Amino acid sequence: MESAPESDQSAGVRRQWRRIRKGAYYLTGFAVGVPLIAFWIAYLLLDVRSPQDVLASLGKTVTLKYSDGSELLRIVPPGGDRRFVPFDQIPQKLRDAIVATEDPTFWANSGFDPTGIGRAFLTGVGGGSGITQQYIKKSTGDEDSTLSRKMQELVLATKITQQQSKEQIFESYVNIISFGRNTFGPAAAMNAFFGRPLDNSITWSEAAFLAGMIQSPSVHDPAVSGDEHAAKRWRYVRDKLVERGYVKNADGMAYPGAEIKPPAETRVSLNYDQYHLKQRVLAELETAGFSISRLQQGNLTVQTTLDPGLQNAAHAALGDRLRGEPAEFRGALVAVDPTNGAVRAYDGGNNGVRDYAATGHALGSAFYPFTAAAALKNGMSLEEKVAAPKEIQYLGEKFDYPPKCPQPCTLRSALTSGADTPFITVSKKIGVDEVSAAARSAGIPDEVDGTPTMREQDGATIGSGIVVGRYPMRPLDVAGAYATYAANGMHAAAHLVDKVLDRSGKVVWQHENQPVSAVPAEVAQDVTSALRTTLPDGRAAALRTGEFERGNSRDNQDAWAVGYTPQLATAVWLGSDDDRKLLDAEGKKVTGSSIPAEVWRSFMARR
Repeated sequence: MESAPESDQSAGVRRQWRRIRKGAYYLTGFAVGVPLIAFWIAYLLLDVRSPQDVLASLGKTVTLKYSDGSELLRIVPPGGDRRFVPFDQIPQKLRDAIVATEDPTFWANSGFDPTGIGRAFLTGVGGGSGITQQYIKKSTGDEDSTLSRKMQELVLATKITQQQSKEQIFESYVNIISFGRNTFGPAAAMNAFFGRPLDNSITWSEAAFLAGMIQSPSVHDPAVSGDEHAAKRWRYVRDKLVERGYVKNADGMAYPGAEIKPPAETRVSLNYDQYHLKQRVLAELETAGFSISRLQQGNLTVQTTLDPGLQNAAHAALGDRLRGEPAEFRGALVAVDPTNGAVRAYDGGNNGVRDYAATGHALGSAFYPFTAAAALKNGMSLEEKVAAPKEIQYLGEKFDYPPKCPQPCTLRSALTSGADTPFITVSKKIGVDEVSAAARSAGIPDEVDGTPTMREQDGATIGSGIVVGRYPMRPLDVAGAYATYAANGMHAAAHLVDKVLDRSGKVVWQHENQPVSAVPAEVAQDVTSALRTTLPDGRAAALRTGEFERGNSRDNQDAWAVGYTPQLATAVWLGSDDDRKLLDAEGKKVTGSSIPAEVWRSFMARR
């Protein structure tokens, strides 16, 4: 008689569990069914554009404008840059190099690689889009990182895989992607980089180079980032070819740097100065998600930060002063607005594809304001006495400089007199870590194109080179760092792109760069006080000139003039391609206070 209640209780528990299971079944069915239904509906409604239609849509000019809306330059696809290449005319070596790098499971997958997508989802680092998905992105012109766009991409990737053969998909893909230098498709790329038609004479080394360009065309071009960066990317592709069995022995492969043609030899449409600007703008836009393909497909316009008056003034100041000087002289000028980091003038030289404003050069004694800022932050004052010996040893290196600082030497007089050893003394007192940190705080980046700055070749050690400005720095970065002092310690990253607009003039992307407090205001003000000068028109300004000596001689190989007003920070560099000693047309030694300072004053007076 007493067991009945227990039986009723057990039955109640069983009924409860049945309800729970039933609910779970419904939820599972809903969770699985709804996405499948959505996938199927999208499959029926969405379609993939033909590669012919896509190629036709790529023939749009991208206009770059000055900050006032006037035209700066146009990126016009030259004839032949979009030649369609049938699958059977794409060399096998190039096919293998592209598949090994971009989508190793391409020939077997169903339009996407679940493993790669999962890896990208979990890590947030690449690996999510294979060849088919990349084609979908390029053909639609939609590269936004949204869930709906990704869902559409997967649907279309599945659909095209069922409708077309792998050969057709590969053919469509390889003919619409950018290989850099404004080329679309392998035929145009082969001509642009190697100056010859695409055929089976292509080597494994050349195929690896072209395949490596696909990931980031405006960055991996050696004409933009240098051979060291391009070779690093090339080695990555080579290793993938070996790892995935396409090449058994890579001993015969070598980076084809000597074979790569300068852009001017294979396609002349812009002068060198315009080419530098175009490459810098495109590289900046790529980091914001706007590839050259997206710009052209979307018929987009780019408004830069450049001021037309200041840009012309930069060309005039640099060009006029260098006229009549040795032909080996090279120069660069970059001017930055301290309030927001906008680059108002940019002259990387007009001597070839090398952009001297974006190339590192030893800053020499023009680095010393960073050392002074480090000292000030660590409790020193401008009037504090500093030892200024003729010889000093630090970090295993002996330094010997002529005495220039009047006695008693102070931090202020060391900055104004052009002395060297007082700053080695300061570095020795506070440590090179503090000196490096001061330059970083002002705006010198941690790395450029993957290479650490202000470090020895191991990429980690801060050596004795930092105390005399031996480490190379780009004029673009130096102008941006000095701009921090001009803005009383507020730093805004230097940038060339203001916004991107669609065909109707609507802003689709705007640069956002809120200035941040990077250097204590009193430190920045003290640096400005010590660098005080006067412009030809009587306006107050700050200026530091400097040089870096050539080897163990007293000759200079790099000369700088860097300074600012509250409205503009400008860096001027003068040097050569082969680090020769700088002697002007009269045979006189070039210093920062000679030609570079004259260029700087001439430019700043036109502001």
